[in-house]
Amino acid sequence: MDKFIVSARKYRPQTFDTVVGQSHITTTLKNAISHNQLAHAFLFCGPRGVGKTTCARILAKTINCENLQPNGEACDQCVSCKTFNEGTSLNIHELDAASNNSVDDIRSLIEQVRFAPQMGKYKVYIIDEVHMLSSSAFNAFLKTLEEPPSYAIFILATTEKHKILPTILSRCQIFDFKRITTNDTVEHLQEIVDKEEIKAEKPALQVIAQKSEGCMRDALSIMDKIVSFTNGELTYQNTLEHLNILDADYFFKLLDAMQQQDLASAMLLFDDINRKGFEGDMVLNAMAEFFRNLLVCKDEKVANLLEVVESFKEKYVEAAKETSASYIISALNLLNEAEINYKQARNKRLHVELALIKLTYLQQALDLSDKKKVADKAKPVQFRLLKPVEVKESNVQSAESSMQKTAAAKLIIEEPKQTYKTGAKPQTPIVQQQPVVKGNSTVKGGLAKLRQKIASENNQQTNQQRDIDSESLKIAWQEFILKLKSAQKHSVVSTFEMMECRMKNAELFEVIVYGNIQSGFLKQEKTHLLEHIQHFFYNPNINIHVELIEEPEDENPVDRPLSTKEQFMRMAEKYPLVKELKDKLGLELDY
Repeated sequence: MDKFIVSARKYRPQTFDTVVGQSHITTTLKNAISHNQLAHAFLFCGPRGVGKTTCARILAKTINCENLQPNGEACDQCVSCKTFNEGTSLNIHELDAASNNSVDDIRSLIEQVRFAPQMGKYKVYIIDEVHMLSSSAFNAFLKTLEEPPSYAIFILATTEKHKILPTILSRCQIFDFKRITTNDTVEHLQEIVDKEEIKAEKPALQVIAQKSEGCMRDALSIMDKIVSFTNGELTYQNTLEHLNILDADYFFKLLDAMQQQDLASAMLLFDDINRKGFEGDMVLNAMAEFFRNLLVCKDEKVANLLEVVESFKEKYVEAAKETSASYIISALNLLNEAEINYKQARNKRLHVELALIKLTYLQQALDLSDKKKVADKAKPVQFRLLKPVEVKESNVQSAESSMQKTAAAKLIIEEPKQTYKTGAKPQTPIVQQQPVVKGNSTVKGGLAKLRQKIASENNQQTNQQRDIDSESLKIAWQEFILKLKSAQKHSVVSTFEMMECRMKNAELFEVIVYGNIQSGFLKQEKTHLLEHIQHFFYNPNINIHVELIEEPEDENPVDRPLSTKEQFMRMAEKYPLVKELKDKLGLELDY
C-alpha cells in the first residue's frame, strides 16, 4: 500500500508557470533571472496559503539551475535541480523563525553565510514567518542583510508585514501576494480531480473555493477531507453537509415568505434549519450574506462581486429585481444588529425568531414611513402675486352711476292696505305710496342715519364715564369679592378680605397687601380686578397700584438645632486652641 500524500504537498507547484493566481510576481521573478538582475534580499508577504514559501523554493531552485530554459524556468534535469527535488541540496537553507527566533539562531545563520557554495552560483536562505524574530535578532541580522556576500540571497516570508522593523523592510525587495480568486481555485481543483479520476460536481468545487477564502492550501485540505468522507465522489449536497453550510434555497424561501408577510412559513423554515443543527448566529450570518448578494445584484457595475454557485446566479438576479433596495439595506441593518447582540441574548432561538418577525413586517413599516415622508413634504399651493391695477376716473364715475341705478331698481313698493269698518261694505282701498327718490339719495341717507346712531351711542357712553370716588370704590371692591365667592375661590376670598383698597386719585386706586403670600394671590387676580373696576366706572383709563407692606420679624425666633459648621464655630470661639490645632495640621473638615 502506497503512503498517502495530501494534495497540498503532492501537487505543490515546481515551476513558476504552475503557481496559481500570482502571475504578477512569477513574471517579475522570471524576468529578473533572465536579465541577471536579482536582488540580494526578498520579502514575500501576503495571506496564508497563497504560495509565498513555494515561490521562494522555486526561485532558489531556478537561480542554481545549470541549464536555464529560455522562458526563465528550471530544467529539472541537472544535478542541482535533482538534488533540490530530492531535498538534499546544500545550497538551500530554510529557517522557521517561529521556533528559531533568538539572537543565537541568527548568529549561527550568519556564520553559515561566510562559506561559499560548493556547487552552483548561490546559497539561498529562506526564513519563514520572519515577523516572529525578536527585536534583538532583527538588529543582529541588519548588517548581514544589508551587505551580504555576492553568493548569498535571503528570502523572507511573512503573513504580517506590519510587525517587521522598517530597517529590515528598507533592505528588501518587497513582493505582495494576493488572495487566490474563486475562479482560479476552481480551475486548479478541477485539474487535480481530473488527474485523480474523482467524480466532482462543479457547484461542489465552487463551494469549496468560497469556503477556503482565497487560500489554496485550505481548499486542497477541504477537498481531501470530503473525498475521504464520500468515497471519492464530490456532490453539492454532501459538500454542504460536510462543511456545515446552509443551502441558499432556504433563504430564497424565507425571502418569499417575508415579502408575502407569511410569518408562519418563515417560522417553520427556521425550525427546519434549527433541527438540522445550525446555530442561530450561523443562520443570521448566512442570511446577512444572502441579502448582501441581493444588494450586489441590484447594480451591474458590482455584479463581479457576486461569488456564488453558478446555478444560483439567475435566482439572485430575479430576486433582486423583485426586492427594493430600501428593504435590503434595512434588512442588513437588522441582521447586523441581531448578530452583534446574539451573544448577550439568554434565549438564543427567541432572539433569532424576533429578527425574523421584524424582517417579515419590515415592508409594512417602510410603507408607513414613506407615507409619512410624503405628508411631511406636502406644501401649500403658492399663488402668483398680482400687480395692482390702475383705475381711471372715467371708470370710477361709470361704476358709481351703475350702483345708483341698481339701488333705484331695488326700491320696494308695499302693497296697498285695506281697512274695513264693522258691518260696513268694503270701501275703495287707500294706497300709501312710497316717496320716489332720484339718484342715490336713499343710500346716502341710510349712511347718514347709521353715523348719527353710532355718534349718539358714543356720546351716551362718554356721558356714563365716571371718576373714582371712595364710596363707589368700596362697593366695587365688595362686588369683586362676591364674584370670587361665586367662583368658589375660598382661599382667594379670605385673602382679599384681609387686604385694603383705597382711592389715590380720580383714575388710580391702591391695594395694600401684607406679606408675600397676599401679594401672590393678588398677582393671580390682578387683571380680573382691574377689568372689573374699569367696567364698574365705565372708565378704561383707570389703573391700579399695589403697596406691599412687609410683615415684621418675630422678636423671639423659635430655637433651631445648630448645624455642624455652626457647632464648630462656637467651639472655636470658646476654645481657640481647637482652631489653632486645625490650622497647624492643615485639616479640612467635612461639614
